[in-house]
Amino acid sequence: MSRPGRPPIFWEALVTVIVKTVLLLFTKRDWRGRANVPRTGGVIIAANHLSWSDPLLFAHFAYNNGRWPVYLAKSGVFDIPVIGTIVRKCRQIPVYRGSTDAARSLKEAEQALREGSCVIFYPEGTITRDPEFWPMAAKTGVARLALATGVPVIPVAHWGAQELLPYGQKKPRLFPRKTFRVLAGPPVDLSKYEGLPMRGQVLKDATADIMAAITAQLAELRGEKAPDAPFDEAESRAG
Repeated sequence: MSRPGRPPIFWEALVTVIVKTVLLLFTKRDWRGRANVPRTGGVIIAANHLSWSDPLLFAHFAYNNGRWPVYLAKSGVFDIPVIGTIVRKCRQIPVYRGSTDAARSLKEAEQALREGSCVIFYPEGTITRDPEFWPMAAKTGVARLALATGVPVIPVAHWGAQELLPYGQKKPRLFPRKTFRVLAGPPVDLSKYEGLPMRGQVLKDATADIMAAITAQLAELRGEKAPDAPFDEAESRAG
């Protein structure tokens, strides 16, 4: 039986039972904007990144909205015994950083989108270093994927993962139970970039539009005003 964008039934069932059981035990959920996540067809969900725990938490959100989450994960994860087999069987995509194969992950993600997958993308490329946890300046991979495939980009903000597992720590804070809050917005309008060459300023501007939408969702979720400009880690180090 064809299962566009999904792994074999056995592996999906195995991972779902384990992950959902753990998350239901140790977290609470406040999910909004779920109607903005399309149930079928290729789609990019672009999100902020707060903690090493948020991929699992966010996968729960995607799965309960009828989508199998496909992540771009560090290639080293695929070499870990047992875990590597599971992530490979579950159709996750390895990212080969710092090598001639670095572009391969985007090609694999593009193919997955054309096959109808739901690709979860963290445009910042890493956990935010902003002192107040706002999104940082992003890389252009998400815009390149969106413009190459024409699939919708859903901006999604989340909050709470940083309380469960703060950046730099290895032991989660399970009690009291943390609430994982999510707000999904409508697709980002990238129509003004259609037909333009996918390079330079076009990619930067499209990326900025996507990040602005994510940041706006996070400001609404937190009930706070976002910074006028995103945190730039390179500038922070230089200063």
